[in-house]
Amino acid sequence: MQHKIAPSILSADFANLRKDIELVNDSEADWFHLDVMDGVFVPNISFGFPVIQAIQKYAKKPLDVHLMIVQPERYFENFQKAGASLLSIHIEASTHLHRSIQTIKQLGMKAGVALNPHTSISQLEDCIQDIDLVVLMSVNPGFGGQKFIENTFCKTSALKELIIRKNAETLIEIDGGVDLNNYSKLIVSGADVLVAGNTVFSSNDPQKTITQLKNFSLD
Repeated sequence: MQHKIAPSILSADFANLRKDIELVNDSEADWFHLDVMDGVFVPNISFGFPVIQAIQKYAKKPLDVHLMIVQPERYFENFQKAGASLLSIHIEASTHLHRSIQTIKQLGMKAGVALNPHTSISQLEDCIQDIDLVVLMSVNPGFGGQKFIENTFCKTSALKELIIRKNAETLIEIDGGVDLNNYSKLIVSGADVLVAGNTVFSSNDPQKTITQLKNFSLD
């Protein structure tokens, strides 16, 4: 399977949001990545349901929604109604992870679990077969434009080994600091989905940058 590219809308121009949505629509990107922050789980606030609904109105590709919030289970149905195709919650914010995964799936969405840089993948040992997507944070969550954490390569490889050993079909998504210098090594390490924010939207030619990120092959 060829890897997927999910431009992070957090880095888009919110004064011209529809223009950037159309840019992604017309590119080789696969998903829209939407970071929802509450100012409690992470020290930043991003956007909520009205913005997601506005994006969904024009988006022609799936919405990959990443919740960086406390008590995410309170809002699963709201995000489904707002248009989320994939919904990822942080393991650090989820007391009853398995129940949450099942609820997300019952609502018709793919279920993702996100891990902060310090969180061990061993915590996924008992539920990896139930998870559609694991989001490995390669920066400390809360802000875009941070420096990539090099240990992510090792963590990605170890997670891929766990997925294979458990005969799971889980995808690995890397979120934070992905750029044209490290994306190929991430794919070699086992990444299936690359989230790219500043790398795409700060580029002089965002569509060309997306194509570059997309067109690396292990073959």
